[in-house]
Amino acid sequence: MSAALVIDISEIDLTKVAISADEVGEMLPQCGDMRHLNHIIYHTDDYSQGVGVKYVRDDEFWVPYHIPGRPLLPGVLMIEAAAQLCSIMFRRKTGQDGFLGFTRCDQVSFRGQVEPGDDLILIQDCLKFGKRRMVCQTQGLVRGRVVFDGQITGMTI
Repeated sequence: MSAALVIDISEIDLTKVAISADEVGEMLPQCGDMRHLNHIIYHTDDYSQGVGVKYVRDDEFWVPYHIPGRPLLPGVLMIEAAAQLCSIMFRRKTGQDGFLGFTRCDQVSFRGQVEPGDDLILIQDCLKFGKRRMVCQTQGLVRGRVVFDGQITGMTI
């Protein structure tokens, strides 16, 4: 899998907020320590593409335990953050309020480290879309460098 960006973000203002933290909280069932999407920066009009952000804090539950003395964001939490972005895009695209569960992660590659203090920029591009199912290409970037990429499949439950 290539590390080329799935959508060109060069002209997207990464400081903007298109969907606020409060709106994210209203749409996602994950809360507390399991919320890994702060807000959405950008989305296309049809919600087929989106960009979100996870601010990686030094007070998160995993910091003291996932490599003591050199904390690294676990890859599974990077994927969870991307899945949360995909879930909101799907809900906005379909107008559905139901739970979207993720059924597959394919072709996932981890290409860099994410540490407390980093802003993990999340990118999603919907490859396949139906009433109950979607497949998205996802990526995570830190300081403009791809740190993970992979496909996520979700289905309404």
